[in-house]
Amino acid sequence: MKPMERLGVGIGWRPEIADAIERLPGLDWVEVVAENICPGHLPDPLLRLLDRGVRVVPHGVSLGLGGGDRPDAQKLAALAERAAALGAPLVTEHIAFVRTSSPVLEAGHLLPVQRTREALDVLCENVRIAQDALPVPLALENIAALVRWPGEELTEAQFLTELVERTGVRLLIDVANLHTNRVNRGEDPAAVLDGIPLEALAYVHVAGGVERDGVWHDTHAHPVPPAVLDVLAELGRRTAPAGVLLERDDDFPAEEELAAELEVVRAALDTAAQPAPPVAGAGGPAVADLGAARTRVGLEQAALLSALVAGTPVPEGFDRQRVRVQARALAAKRADVVAKIAPELPGILGGRAPFRAAFLAYARTRPMTGGYRRDALDFAEDLLIRDLPADPAARRRLTAWWQERAGARPPRRLVRWARTLLGRAA
Repeated sequence: MKPMERLGVGIGWRPEIADAIERLPGLDWVEVVAENICPGHLPDPLLRLLDRGVRVVPHGVSLGLGGGDRPDAQKLAALAERAAALGAPLVTEHIAFVRTSSPVLEAGHLLPVQRTREALDVLCENVRIAQDALPVPLALENIAALVRWPGEELTEAQFLTELVERTGVRLLIDVANLHTNRVNRGEDPAAVLDGIPLEALAYVHVAGGVERDGVWHDTHAHPVPPAVLDVLAELGRRTAPAGVLLERDDDFPAEEELAAELEVVRAALDTAAQPAPPVAGAGGPAVADLGAARTRVGLEQAALLSALVAGTPVPEGFDRQRVRVQARALAAKRADVVAKIAPELPGILGGRAPFRAAFLAYARTRPMTGGYRRDALDFAEDLLIRDLPADPAARRRLTAWWQERAGARPPRRLVRWARTLLGRAA
């Protein structure tokens, strides 16, 4: 595999800290969430970084390459367009599934893929489809997880190694996710680092999190803890990564704290390292009937996702408590993201606490099916159908907000009546 070009030390570009990022000393590169930018209308701070020669890498979060369905051609085309617009040396995504097509459900989050040969076969074909559609190399990130699939046939290292050997894809290793999986699933980060082909390493992520009741939450809203820096140092003793990137997505600190945290990351990589030798793969042939494998993988993922977002029974073999924790985390994330993309809603509903309570009640019976913007509209529509909020002035404001964005007549009790009849007939 061709050596990865050096990227250096970088940070995840976010609009909230765009000005601070421009002033960070010694910044080598940035990573931008691909779905958050439009190639023809790049934000001015990002354009200024490009003009300075700062490399920008698009990081996708919505392909769902680990899902049972083939990658969406439009999403792949959009990712390719962003790579071209940014002059990126590569694009990155995740080893995860994010949706199911039967039933149609969106997780709004990265969920773990089964570590089985069938799931690996499906993932490998999806990766090859993506590689053919992209103008630059693709790297895939290991994810953090709260739950473990029953009946796993491969370790994390075996799964990643065979993925690389069969597709030639590069790896984006998130050391914070390795730490998360150590706490939540008992997986040894050193064993993963020892077992994967580090010559395929594109770059590394580091991020902060917090532990609550024995569960590590990968928040990207806290400083990088010593335990994650220790995993980064472990990696640095095995190889010299071409790039290391600090992720921060919320509760952004002062500019000086960001700069100091980048220095801490640099210091953790001071350990001398030699590139690791190639690692043998896990082996094993692909299944003969990939179509049947896709169906089985998709059904298994749909059962888990339905339990997480639609309240259906937890599939046999899963840790029920962990699934409940994950379900609460997904609902909380939905509430937070909807409040961020539709900031008017908390104001209309009387503040963040009443909004959050109303949204979580809604989310218990209404899984997301079309992304967060659609989720915000559906939430508002659900409130109006139930003649909420109770205050007439607030209800008028919510009606106007919904109608302006939905481009439709406001929902009435007739709609509720029709839905009730349809529900009885189903």
